[in-house]
Amino acid sequence: MRETFELPLIGVKVIDFGQYIAGPAVGMMLGDLGATVVHIDPPSGPRWQSPANAVLNRNKLMLNLDLKTEEGLTQARELILESDIVIEGFRPGKMAEMGLDLVALRAERPQLITLSIPGFASNDEQRRELRAYESIVSASSGVFTDMGLNRILMGINPSFSPLPLPSAYGAMLAGSSVVFALQARENTGIGDAIEVPLAAAVMEGLCYNSIEIEDLPERYLTQREVEIQRRRVEGIPMNMDYEALQELLDPFYRSYMCKDGRMFYVVCPSHKDHAKRCLQVLGLYDELVEEGLTEEEDTYLPSSQWSSDTSLGVYPMPKHWADRIAEKMKAAFLQRTSKEWQKIFGKRGIPGAPQRWLQEWIRDDHAETAGLMIEVEDPTYGKMIQPGPIVWLEECGELMLQPKPPEPTDFDTALKELKAIKTKLPSVNNLNEKIGWLDGVKVLDLCNVIAGPHSAAYLARFGAEIIKLDPASPFYDSWNTVIYGMSQMTGKRSILADIRHGKGREVFEKLVQSVDVIVWNATDTQIKKMGLDAESLKALNPEAIFCKLDCFSGVRKGPCSDFIGYDDVVQASTGIMLRCGGAMDTPEEHAHVGTIDVMCGFGGAMSIGVALYQKYRTGRIGRGCTSLVANSALLQIPYCYDFEKRGLFNEPSGRETNGHDELTRFYYTSSGNYLLLNAYEMDVKNFENVEGLEGFSELERHERATFLSNAFQKAPAHDWVERLQTADIAAVICADINALRAEYSRLADNTPGTDHGSYSFSIYENHPSGHKVTQLDPYAIRPSHSIVYALPRPEKFGQSTRQIMLELGYSEIEIEASIAHGDLSDSWSSEFLPS
Repeated sequence: MRETFELPLIGVKVIDFGQYIAGPAVGMMLGDLGATVVHIDPPSGPRWQSPANAVLNRNKLMLNLDLKTEEGLTQARELILESDIVIEGFRPGKMAEMGLDLVALRAERPQLITLSIPGFASNDEQRRELRAYESIVSASSGVFTDMGLNRILMGINPSFSPLPLPSAYGAMLAGSSVVFALQARENTGIGDAIEVPLAAAVMEGLCYNSIEIEDLPERYLTQREVEIQRRRVEGIPMNMDYEALQELLDPFYRSYMCKDGRMFYVVCPSHKDHAKRCLQVLGLYDELVEEGLTEEEDTYLPSSQWSSDTSLGVYPMPKHWADRIAEKMKAAFLQRTSKEWQKIFGKRGIPGAPQRWLQEWIRDDHAETAGLMIEVEDPTYGKMIQPGPIVWLEECGELMLQPKPPEPTDFDTALKELKAIKTKLPSVNNLNEKIGWLDGVKVLDLCNVIAGPHSAAYLARFGAEIIKLDPASPFYDSWNTVIYGMSQMTGKRSILADIRHGKGREVFEKLVQSVDVIVWNATDTQIKKMGLDAESLKALNPEAIFCKLDCFSGVRKGPCSDFIGYDDVVQASTGIMLRCGGAMDTPEEHAHVGTIDVMCGFGGAMSIGVALYQKYRTGRIGRGCTSLVANSALLQIPYCYDFEKRGLFNEPSGRETNGHDELTRFYYTSSGNYLLLNAYEMDVKNFENVEGLEGFSELERHERATFLSNAFQKAPAHDWVERLQTADIAAVICADINALRAEYSRLADNTPGTDHGSYSFSIYENHPSGHKVTQLDPYAIRPSHSIVYALPRPEKFGQSTRQIMLELGYSEIEIEASIAHGDLSDSWSSEFLPS
C-alpha cells in the first residue's frame, strides 16, 4: 500500500505582523509548508504596495487590525496566545511600545516562538533606531561598495544593486531559525525568542567577501586583483571599460557570444574535469595540449614544485594562457546557438548557461515543468505566474504547487481557526536550562564548493556534530576547498575516502548508518548512483534524513534537472547577470561570492529543520530539498512574477543605475563620498524641515533629482545624514566592508559575536592555516533561550580520518592499510593552504 503524505507543518499556527519582504517571506515559506498563517496589516493595508505581496501573502488569512486602539491590541494578544510562532519586523522594542510585549506573552505561553527581524540589532546603540529600509541596511553594510572587482576597476563605486539582499538572506536565516526552534520544542516543550537583524543577515550572506587572509599566496590572486594592485601602486585611475575588463577574466569564468546573438556563460574553473570537458566539446582540447597546455598530477603541491606555470582545472590561470584559450573559445562559441550549447554542456556535465532576462526565465519551459514557476489564480491580478516553493520535502512537494491566494478574514474567523488546532507538547522540565537547538544531531556532509558545505556548517553553531567527507584524491582545486573552507569547514571534522568502491565504500556506508542527517549537493542521477535515493537509503539507515541541494531542481522533474551548475550559472539563467550588466552583450555577475549560494545553504538547513520537526512529531522520515534556482526567486521577489497587465519589466538594471528613483538613490556630497537617501512620497513633506532643502516639496517630480544633486554637493555627507535623520528621513553614508571589518573586529574570544551589535568579526592570529585570518562571526541568529556556539576553526582536510575510522571500529592496522592502498587518505597536501 502506497504511503500517503501531508505537508510537514500542518498544525503549526503563525501570526505574521511582517511588512515589506523579510517577515512576510518567512510566513510565506511556513505557509507553503502547511502552517496556518494569519497575516496582520494595519487598516490602511500593507505599507509596501507591490504585486509581490500576492506572492508573499499566499496561503495566508489576511486580517486588518488597528494596533493603535485597545480593541486591536486585545485581539492581537488573543491571536498570539493561540499561536506557535509570531513574526514581526519592527524596530527593536517597537512591539512592546505599541502594547504587545512579546516577553510578557512568552511568560504566559512558554511554548511560544517569537521571531523579530529588525533592520539593525537591538544591541546596536548607534543604528537600532534608524529607519532601516532595504537600501539603508545594504548601504550601511558595505553591499554597494563591495559589488566586485569589475566595479572597482571601472571606477563605479559605490554601485547600486536593486536586489533585496538583506531581506532575502534575513528571510532564509529567520525561516530556518524558527523551524530549528520548532523541532527543538518537540523535545523540550519550550519555545524561544529569536532576533535576526537584517544587517547581520546580509553580512552572513557576504561572509566570503569579508574574510581577510593575511599573506595569501600569489597563486590565488586573479588578474583583476593584480591589476587593481598595480593601478593603486602606480597611481593609475580606475577607469577600465567593459571590453577591456573582459580580457582580465579567466577563460572558464566568463561569457561568450553565440551564433544567435546571445551570450553563454561558462563557469567551470577549479574542477579537474569540467574545464577539460569544456575544451573537448568545443573541439579545442587536443589543439591546446599540442601547444603545451598541461594538467598537473598534484595541484596541491606548492606551485613552485609544478612542472609548468599552470594546470588545466586550476583557478586562476596565468594571463598568457588565459588570453590564448579565451581567443579560441570566442571563435568556437560562434559556431552554435546558445540553446545548442546549453544542451551540449548540460548533457556532458559541464557548468554553463545562456544569458536570459528574468521575464524569459519566468516563462521558461524548465521553470514551468519543474514547478519552479507556478500559476495562481489571484483575486487582484488574475492568472498570475509566481515562484514555486523555495524549500520543500521530496515526498510531499507536489502538494505545494497549488497555493491559495491571500484570503481576507475577520478576527472571529481567524481566532476560531486557530483554536480548532490543538498543540500537544511534552511538559516543561526546566525553563532555565539552555541547550543548542540541534545538540546531539549527527550530520554527514558530502558537499562541495559553497551552498552545501555552508548549509552543514550553519547547523554546527546550534550544536550539530558534523563529519565532512571528501574524496581521497580531490576533484576541486585548493581555491574551492581550502580557501572556501576557511568559512564552511568551521565546526567540522574531516575524513577523506573514495566512496565509490572498496574500503572507502564500506566506511561511507558505516558513516551513513551512524548519522541522523545526510547533506549532499548533487542531482538525482548522482544520488541514485551512489545509493542515497529514498529506497536505497532506507536499507542502509531507515531513520536518516537526507537533504538535497542542487542547481536546477524543482518539485518535479524538468528538462534541466540533472544539469550541474553553480551560483553564477543560475545568475545567468534567471536574469540576475543581465540585470546587473544591463544588456545582453554586457552581462556581469552580481559579484558577491555566493550571492545565491549562501542563501541556498540556509534553505537546505531549513529543509532539514522541517524534516526533523516532522520526524519528531509524526515519525515520518522526509527528504529535504532546495535549489539555487528556487532561491533565486526569493532574491528577485520584488520583480519575480507575471500577469496579464503587469507592464514592462523595467525595474533598475545596469552598472550605471544609482537607485530606484530620485528619492532612493546615491547622492555625491562635498566631502567626496556618497550618501544613500531612502525616502518615499509620504516623507516629502519632511524635507521642508531639513536645512538646505527648503522648497523641495513644491517641486515637480522631474525637478527633484537636479535639486537634490545640487544641494547635497554644498555640505559634507555626515552633515546631510544628521540633518535628514533628525527630520526622520532615512539616509546613511555608504559604508565600506573593509572598514566595517577593521572597526568591528576583536581577537577571537570563543564567543559567537551575538553580543556585538550589527557587525562582528573575530581575528584568529593562530589560525590552523598558519595565516592570520579575520572573518565574520556566526552571529545573525540570536535566540534568548538556546545556545549559539562559537565554532572551532577548520581543520586540515583529512585530519580526522584516522580518529573517525577508530570510532567506526577499525583497527590501526586496517587504517594504515586502507590509507596505503588509497581507499582513504589523511591529507591532500603537506601545507594547510598550498603555496
